[in-house]
Amino acid sequence: MNDVNGRAATSGVEMAQSDNAAQRYQGERIAHWNGVGQKFEGNSPGGKFYQNQLVHYYKLLVPPGLRLLEIGCGHGDLLAALQPSVGVGVDFSVAMLKQASERHPRLRFIQCDAHEFSLNETFDIIILSDLINDLWDVQIVFERLARMAGPQTRVILNTYNRIWQIPLGVAQRLGLSKPTLEQNWLTVDDIANLLQLTGFEVIKHTEEILVPFYVPLLSKISNRVLVRFSPFSWLGLSNFIVARLTALLGQRRGVDAPLVSVVVPARNEAGNIEGVFTRTPEMGCGTELVFVEGHSWDNTYDVIEQAMARHPERKCRLLTQMGRGKGDAVRCGFDNASGEILMILDADLTVPPENLTRFYEALVSGRGEFINGVRLVYPMEGRAMRVLNMVGNKFFSLAFSWLLGQPIKDTLCGTKVLWKRDYELIASNRAYFGDFDPFGDFDLLFGASKANLRMVDLPIRYRDRTYGDTNIQRWQHGWLLLKMVAFAAGRIKFV
Repeated sequence: MNDVNGRAATSGVEMAQSDNAAQRYQGERIAHWNGVGQKFEGNSPGGKFYQNQLVHYYKLLVPPGLRLLEIGCGHGDLLAALQPSVGVGVDFSVAMLKQASERHPRLRFIQCDAHEFSLNETFDIIILSDLINDLWDVQIVFERLARMAGPQTRVILNTYNRIWQIPLGVAQRLGLSKPTLEQNWLTVDDIANLLQLTGFEVIKHTEEILVPFYVPLLSKISNRVLVRFSPFSWLGLSNFIVARLTALLGQRRGVDAPLVSVVVPARNEAGNIEGVFTRTPEMGCGTELVFVEGHSWDNTYDVIEQAMARHPERKCRLLTQMGRGKGDAVRCGFDNASGEILMILDADLTVPPENLTRFYEALVSGRGEFINGVRLVYPMEGRAMRVLNMVGNKFFSLAFSWLLGQPIKDTLCGTKVLWKRDYELIASNRAYFGDFDPFGDFDLLFGASKANLRMVDLPIRYRDRTYGDTNIQRWQHGWLLLKMVAFAAGRIKFV
């Protein structure tokens, strides 16, 4: 009994010592950053270029008009540059926040320690820029962030690469960057592990900024091009990490049983229409079939009308696209769909409609936010895909996985599933890429990547056509895809 009491007493002393150490640690940092805030009313000498680079990369990840929270906001310049609809900045430095309030009066600033901060509201984006290496307990801070995050929330953080520890120390001694106290120097794996422990998962990770100061031509080539390739990327000064909550897995988003809209682009597919009606499963609280007829040479439109009359039990809509191409048809269908969940089903039925229930479950369970069908895992039926098409698909899967920063095994599988609210976010930012995609697949893939959605590949068995011919023209469309890779590289990677 005495031994137990002795151990309890020892434990209590150790906890008190730990608390005292944490208080001293935070007290030193508050004094330090108050001093930095008074000395540098803006960026430190030599630091302006680096800060501008951070703003550039955050703008690529964060569209304007969202609800933003920045922990460790300093002067608030990054938060203001992202043009939030609601912007809240948190910092423990009185000197920093005084200047932040004067510079950005429309934003809200709160003085508080990150380890103790909490608000009874959620945000679209939570930012921690160059902060976690300065924290006493990163796990506690991540746990607090989880309370202010919802299914759509993205936590975005950047932190210094450990190999820059000595060069940054030299820069601080020379007065070229703001001085810091002893740092944690966490690796990307360390951060990913702490995120996992607190209910988050990493969606994407990139290395940025090879040259953190301005050198004509060299800075741009290094920071936009060279850092994208493996011989150089590990040398990037800043690791950018985007994460989302996984603690909500298994909880349905929105209503318990959402309405599902299955958009069916149909051009010269008269012989497949009946199969769409009889084989597409009912999902959620109901399934809406949205046919978008694409100026067919056969009687596809009439066949759809006749099938709708034969199947009054099915909720259906029939539209005629105004433009041309599958991409235009998909956008027409999505814009007119009633469901909370949007699905694409090619009318050729080479992807079995019965598999749509798997896509539905993957989405509503929270395992992914953009579910992408994959035809390249299981063996295909004999004539389902020609050899050159197979080779092209594998090449483009590698190219687009590199471009998007998430593994995408099959870019051209017609079946893709997402929440309508996420599609609306993609559509609202479509101007960033422009109307360049006649297929529709890449408009969605690029948009989902830009919106930081969690993409998940879902393997299916690809079947032979039973009616009609493919609308894909290998050489013409292959050349177009190559041009799209180059275009996307300029808008996603080399920016």
